[in-house]
Amino acid sequence: MSSKPDTFHEIRRQRLMQIGCVTALGLLAALTVAKSSTFTIIVTGLASLVVSFTLSYKHKLLAASLVLLGAMSSMLFALAITGAGIYDLAVLGFSGIIIFAAILGGVAVFLAVLAWIIALCLLMAWLTLSGHIVPNTPRLTWSHVVFLNIILMVIGLSVYILVQDIKRLLSSLKHEHKKVQQSRTRIQHLAHHDALTNLPNRRCGEKRFAQLLANCANTNKNLAILFIDLDNFKPVNDALGHESGDLLLQQLTHRITSNLSKEQYLIRFGGDEFLVLTQFEHKEELETLAKSLILHCASTFLIRKTRVRVSASIGIVQAPEHGINFKSLCRKADIAMYHAKTGGKNTFRHYDLALDAESEAKFTIMQRLKTAIAEDEFEVYYQPVIHLETGKLEVVEALLRWPQQDGSLISPEYFIPLAETAGIINDIGLWVMNEACLFCAKMRAEGFEHLRVAVNLSTLQFQDGKLPSIVEFALAQSDLPANALELEITESVLMDDVANIQHQLDALASLGVNIAIDDFGTGYSNLSYLHKFNAQTLKIDRSLVTQLGPTNENLPLVTAIISMAKSLHLNTVAEGIEHESTAAKLINLGCTRGQGFLWSKPLPPDTLSQQLKSHY
Repeated sequence: MSSKPDTFHEIRRQRLMQIGCVTALGLLAALTVAKSSTFTIIVTGLASLVVSFTLSYKHKLLAASLVLLGAMSSMLFALAITGAGIYDLAVLGFSGIIIFAAILGGVAVFLAVLAWIIALCLLMAWLTLSGHIVPNTPRLTWSHVVFLNIILMVIGLSVYILVQDIKRLLSSLKHEHKKVQQSRTRIQHLAHHDALTNLPNRRCGEKRFAQLLANCANTNKNLAILFIDLDNFKPVNDALGHESGDLLLQQLTHRITSNLSKEQYLIRFGGDEFLVLTQFEHKEELETLAKSLILHCASTFLIRKTRVRVSASIGIVQAPEHGINFKSLCRKADIAMYHAKTGGKNTFRHYDLALDAESEAKFTIMQRLKTAIAEDEFEVYYQPVIHLETGKLEVVEALLRWPQQDGSLISPEYFIPLAETAGIINDIGLWVMNEACLFCAKMRAEGFEHLRVAVNLSTLQFQDGKLPSIVEFALAQSDLPANALELEITESVLMDDVANIQHQLDALASLGVNIAIDDFGTGYSNLSYLHKFNAQTLKIDRSLVTQLGPTNENLPLVTAIISMAKSLHLNTVAEGIEHESTAAKLINLGCTRGQGFLWSKPLPPDTLSQQLKSHY
């Protein structure tokens, strides 16, 4: 038996010992008036009670119960047949035994004891009727009154114990029922509310939306969903921890709900996303509300003695104008919110059908991108980079193209960001790297031994830390010298996870690969990075070059960039050269190389190979 019996087991043990003690006290009282055989029978009963008590103390409840019930019923039977038989006061005690059985045992014990007592009564009647025993009807004495009172007291106490146990059971059931009801209410609340903010969750929001929509139909009002997404919330979690992020969400919830009317509802959609449901009559009401929400979100929060500022982008959708399905409207509001983010964040946008079409188009492109490499849909074009003074072709820049079956091309400016979002830019980058190295090695083997190839890199290609090994593999596979490869990175790459990127650029430099800073002059233009990351080349962005020839626009800035590059012993490449006058000015300024439609647009490998053999 377990050293720690369960509650029910312990209660049965206590009741068994209580009944045994009360019965023993009753028998001891009976001994004071008992004589001859009655005295012997009662003493035997007391001895049985001691055995039962001992077994109960040792937690052997079944054996203890059987000894108690069996001994007491046998004792009463013996007292009856030595007394007045079926008319003896001892027969009254059988009812107490039955009650004991109900308290102490299960159904089987109770039925067995009941059957046993009935059998004893039948046996007693048979013995009397057949003349085997002769009932001895005694003269009424005070001893009989004592016996009667003892029996009634023991039976009464047994009934009292039974009734009290029933009352406790009913009270316990009532308490458990109350707890179940409370738990059910709590579960229902949690099923429809967010645990962190106690706001209605998405499921509850959908029900409330349906209620408000029905109400709008009766009041001739419209219903709007404002989809709120916090800008720059992740840095709060990263810098201060998720607990601080939770505190910010709780404070934001309190701030917004305190400023909403009773007919406006804030809903936790998930993460750092919220919905506001509001009825309105005029569109200006929505814009006023959106501006107010943005203002509340942009206010300073005090999180554990740290002042934190975030902002919010909001997408607005209307029902029934844009539909009446809650999930569909949330998707549309999310699309509008995304355009608010791409439009500079901390602002709001209304949904329109054009946004939906654009979103579906992007989704389709993202799905196609995942199979484009396997189905050999991509091509690498190459644009010559010319030495401005000598006119010699020194470098070709590898540019990814995605031809379509109808002969059109999907612009890389469109699909590259989608590839980054879809998480497949590393696979595409690996394929371009291998193709570019193989092409350059092929052209060098055909006589253009000084040709080099430039390959653009995405910031995401640095994140897993495998870029140096990928480049090394591509060089080894193509048998291309490391100094024939130039990797182009934008200035924004240098601002993200500097330590990790510097480590990889150092590894690439140790291989002998050249580094070029692409689109210089349009980003951070931090000169310290140029030295820190061992860049050899600056590529001046086409936006600064295209108008240089006809109008001298941007001339001071281009002059400064070229002058700075010279002082740092860096080569310069001007992108987007389309006019001879532009090339002439760049030569006078000391620019090293140039590329653009003046010489050639990006060309397929075979076309470029023919052009190289014909003109260079």
